[in-house]
Formats: sequence, structure tokens, C-alpha cells
Amino acid sequence: MGEFLVPVAVVLVVLFAAAFAALLLIFGRRTVLTRGLGTFDCSLRHETIRQRGHWRHGIARYGDDRLDWFRVFAVRLRAAETLTRQRLVILERRDPDAVESHSVLPGWVVVRCGYGPSIVELAMSEGAYNGLAAWLESAPPGQHISSVA
Repeated sequence: MGEFLVPVAVVLVVLFAAAFAALLLIFGRRTVLTRGLGTFDCSLRHETIRQRGHWRHGIARYGDDRLDWFRVFAVRLRAAETLTRQRLVILERRDPDAVESHSVLPGWVVVRCGYGPSIVELAMSEGAYNGLAAWLESAPPGQHISSVA
């Protein structure tokens, strides 16, 4: 009986150590991503002609001319999505509907954006929305940027 428990205990310890290392990696990554200024929690989904995608939770970070979006539960330090300021236009800001209220954090707003020929929806806090609108409006001279508040 004892010779059976030793391998099981070793496997359990290895699995626990791997899970703990993964959690440390995810939280360490989040710390690295949010260390600088211009980051905020933001959920994202794409809309097509036929359907809306599902909400994916993440962190957004402003660049000089782009908004980088990172998945929360990932290990890569590269952005999963990059939205350039020149192509991003705010179409509408609204409160989440009844179905969406289960997918986004309480008190957040949904921002429907045109991104070239496609539609991207971002869910974020009211303060983050104000920052996004200000960032879009503060585009360098010569860039045509328009948004609807």
C-alpha cells in the first residue's frame, strides 16, 4: 500500500507546483503590464454581421498611436489585439444590457467602436471611457479623428 502512495504523492506535489507556478506567472505578468501609466481593465468583443462574439477580459494600455489589449489569463507579454488610433472611432456609449451585465463588471459601460470596416465593443469603467475619449480626441495634428460622446 505504501509503495502506491509515494508515486501518487509525487504526482500531486508536481501538479500543485505547476499550478502554483502558473498562477505566479499570470499575476507577475499582470504586474508587469500594469506597472506603467495608461493601463486599465477592459473587456473586448468583436461584432460581425451575423453575431456578437463573447466578452474576453483583459487589460488595455495606451501607446503613442495605438491601444494594446492583453488577455488577463495568458502568459505572453505581446498584445492579443492592437487598435490604431487613426482607425478607431467611438460610435456609441451605453450601459450593458441584461445579458451583458453578467459578463462585464458592475458599473462599467459598453463602448461600441468602429475599427475600419469592423465593429469592436469595449467594456470599461466610466473613468476609463473618459480617458479613451480624451486620448482619441488628442490625436496629433493632421489625423482626422471623430468620436461620439
